[in-house]
Amino acid sequence: MKEEVHSTPIQESHTRSLVKGLTWRILATTTTTVIAFIVTGHVEAALQIGFFEFFAKLLIYYIHERVWTRIRL
Repeated sequence: MKEEVHSTPIQESHTRSLVKGLTWRILATTTTTVIAFIVTGHVEAALQIGFFEFFAKLLIYYIHERVWTRIRL
């Protein structure tokens, strides 16, 4: 007999969205840093790439979001 699971949607609060965004940025930057290390073989270069990528993608995402506020579909 299959057990039914009823889940209620999680309310998306500002805090939850902020924490999700931050944890995603950390995960994505860690991935980029590891890939940079594999490609370059240099820890310092990988950390520099990861550091730059973190802030560059935050800025790019912000601009992307602001542009989308002007687009009507």
